[in-house]
Amino acid sequence: MLTPKIGVFSWKEAEANIPWGTIILFAAGISLGTVLLKTQAANWMSTAMFSSIGISTLSVLGIIAAVAAFNFLIHLGFASATSLASAFIPVVISLTQGLEGYSIATLIGIVLIQQFVVSFGFLLPVNAPQNMVAYGTGAFTTKDFLKSGVPLTVIGYLLILLFAATYWNWVGLL
Repeated sequence: MLTPKIGVFSWKEAEANIPWGTIILFAAGISLGTVLLKTQAANWMSTAMFSSIGISTLSVLGIIAAVAAFNFLIHLGFASATSLASAFIPVVISLTQGLEGYSIATLIGIVLIQQFVVSFGFLLPVNAPQNMVAYGTGAFTTKDFLKSGVPLTVIGYLLILLFAATYWNWVGLL
């Protein structure tokens, strides 16, 4: 990329024009997910989070509903879908590995559906970079985000459940 002898980019130009923060965020997220899976921390977290509600006794739709609700809740503490996905999806993978009596397609479907839920960062300005940009203009308050975010989150949750009960079931994902 730099090709120093040819002169395509100097280091100063590359440093100024490349979004290093984004690259570091992705690298940290991928590293976090890998570490969670390799150290069995994701398995421990999955057990700690979901065993108390008896998740293994729920139907597939019940599992999706419970995990999606938890996903919405913890999204409040993450500034981007990337960081949430890198921390939470390994936990969901570990959760599905502990579920018995379901096909591989169903287990993959549960994880895939949670990937959709990760992108529902509507409640607070810090839940998504695009929210922070809009909030930074001064045209919106946190209360404005909540006024529109709560209905959007409820609608998104209901749509996830509707699609899980119908479409994703019809196409063999669940």
